[in-house]
Amino acid sequence: MAELINIDLGGRSRRLRVDTLVTLRWLALLGQAIALVVTFFGLRFSLPLGPCLLVIAASAGLNIGLRLRFGRIERVEDVPAALMLAYDILQLTALLYLTGGIENPFSVLYLAPIMISAVSLSGRITLILTLLMVGAVSALTFRHYPLPWFPGEQLQLPLIYDTGIWVAIVLGAAFIAIYASRVAVEARKLADALAATELVIAREQHLTQLDGLAAAAAHELGTPLTTITLIVKDLQKQLPTSDPLEEDLTLLAQETGRCRAILGKLASLGGDAGNILDEMSLSLLIEEVAGPHRDFGVHISIVEDGQGPEPACLRNPGILYGLGNLIENAIDFAVSEVRIVAQWNGARVRIVIEDNGPGFSPDVVGRVGEPYVTTKNDRRAKTEEGAGLGLGLFIAKTLLERSGAIVKTENRVPPATGAVVTILWERAAFERGAKRLPASGTAAKPGPNSGRALKTNPGHFHGPRKRERFVDSLLFCRVLSWKWFKRGD
Repeated sequence: MAELINIDLGGRSRRLRVDTLVTLRWLALLGQAIALVVTFFGLRFSLPLGPCLLVIAASAGLNIGLRLRFGRIERVEDVPAALMLAYDILQLTALLYLTGGIENPFSVLYLAPIMISAVSLSGRITLILTLLMVGAVSALTFRHYPLPWFPGEQLQLPLIYDTGIWVAIVLGAAFIAIYASRVAVEARKLADALAATELVIAREQHLTQLDGLAAAAAHELGTPLTTITLIVKDLQKQLPTSDPLEEDLTLLAQETGRCRAILGKLASLGGDAGNILDEMSLSLLIEEVAGPHRDFGVHISIVEDGQGPEPACLRNPGILYGLGNLIENAIDFAVSEVRIVAQWNGARVRIVIEDNGPGFSPDVVGRVGEPYVTTKNDRRAKTEEGAGLGLGLFIAKTLLERSGAIVKTENRVPPATGAVVTILWERAAFERGAKRLPASGTAAKPGPNSGRALKTNPGHFHGPRKRERFVDSLLFCRVLSWKWFKRGD
């Protein structure tokens, strides 16, 4: 996943637009102007109307300048956005200073910039803005103009009441900052993880499309190459013996033959080879995803235990990647062995992956599969730069669940140690769109083969599956490309 570190997964699109800040400030200025007009002309309360309107006019001028400077869809970095929100806090402080300090009921509007910052900006910036607001509220508690009241009267509130208002505003700001920030962080993590999942799927789809493009190019080049071959052969027949061009024509014939062989290989990439390439049995699925991990010093044992015909599924890149990731994680944790159990009956298909490592730590076992939940610090094999983003298990779980599976993670029952990952499909969902493979019809009957451990030599082919496994090995490059992308190679 090292490539994901340098890829914008949507962070820029979450920055605040200048248009959003300008629009919100216009609404605030409109509300402030209405409040001043109603208080002064409607209620006939005495207040310094001129200075208050001057403060509002300054903010209106700033808004006009921002509108002229920035476009409607332009977004700003965190620091400029924080400066705009800090100005809003200071502008509100100036108005409240002229209209009664925190005794003014509109002092609750201090919470608005804090809420915007907590949702859109970083925690550090939100903390700085919160401290600025606390300082402003504290200053207004002791220094401010009298609260606007009826002419000839002055409303004097006790200090303990002002202190209560101060505590309420500060605690409210702190609660909103923490709560909104946590919710926004969780939403951003989920959005980033989903974007990473789509990126992995898009990479595999791109690789698959390259096969079709190569086959199409081979088909288009085949016709002119055939014409060239015929002309070369005709010229060879017409040339007399010991002609100086004979050697050149022979070389040209050899090179056209090489071109035909290369185009034949390219054409086979996009060809439809029937069920052998489109479908795979459960045992072949496990064999394919486990094969690339056998040379890491950990023994992999595969056990089949099924009732009835062995299930088969369509080749699904999501299943291949998801299972491969789970097996890789098991190998990273395992001390000496990873055990893969394939079970099926007429209703369900189950794959259980368990290792004899330390298992999931208590603080992670209940959250495995959530985005950015990682235990890479405990791994022995993960030393690549950029490893440990906490997206691998989330992507694997998401891809498997898209195929209709239920993924469950737990630890082995003591005194045994290790982790257990169970992937469960309804058999109808697992086999959706697939036809029964000829080699799978008799391989899963209960009896002497039920529950036996399969040999793990990747070069060993036996029985009627020999051709299927040989042809399917041509597609290991797709699985390896997933692994290279995941490891950042």
